[in-house]
Amino acid sequence: MAVEASLPTIGVVLVTAVIDSINPCAIGVLILLVSTLLATRKKNQLLSKGLLYIGVVYVIYFLAGLGLIAFLANIPQVIAEYISIVVGAVVVFAGLVEIKDYFWYGQGFSLMIPQDKAKKIHDLMQNLSVWTVIFLGAFVAAVELPCTGGPYLAITLLLSQNFNFTAFILLVIYNIIFVMPLAVILFMVYFGTKIQTIKRWKMENRAVMRLATGLVLIALGWLLILIANGTINLG
Repeated sequence: MAVEASLPTIGVVLVTAVIDSINPCAIGVLILLVSTLLATRKKNQLLSKGLLYIGVVYVIYFLAGLGLIAFLANIPQVIAEYISIVVGAVVVFAGLVEIKDYFWYGQGFSLMIPQDKAKKIHDLMQNLSVWTVIFLGAFVAAVELPCTGGPYLAITLLLSQNFNFTAFILLVIYNIIFVMPLAVILFMVYFGTKIQTIKRWKMENRAVMRLATGLVLIALGWLLILIANGTINLG
């Protein structure tokens, strides 16, 4: 059967965006950026460069979403069902990997930024010009998208099945929610919260973040599969 799902409910998009926004990778790089600016006594640049980084992450993620939707929307209907099933299975597998990290964080295969890319990010921090921050935001978004973009892949697949202006607005809102924790952390530090407090919170909760993401990914993956075989029709 062909995929019959139309626009997913706002609730599915918003809940997925909230879970996806608790992203250890993007948050970790922002913390590193803020720490570097504070260490070099450039607090006057903290807000401007921090917002620039967040803005670039937003733009790259949004454009990537549009690209995915354009690609998925042009897949012939005859094979759309099979694409949804494959994507659903991949998303479920990603969810299982995330749940694994709740129990054995970082052991074995994990959806994290590769070590060589992490080193590249660290090297970029040595010269934080405006252009470096722009490149950093684009680089981080591009690198982490394949690693932690399971929820985004699922949502763009759903949106692509009936992409209209409402779906476009939902994509805009999804990405706003995605970068919201980054903005909250930036303003917390700017207005006096110790960066060590943020780092400690991230370390203490990173496993829980993985668990929450994993559970949502499994639910989304099964949803895609059920939509593909006609069991569910989101209207």
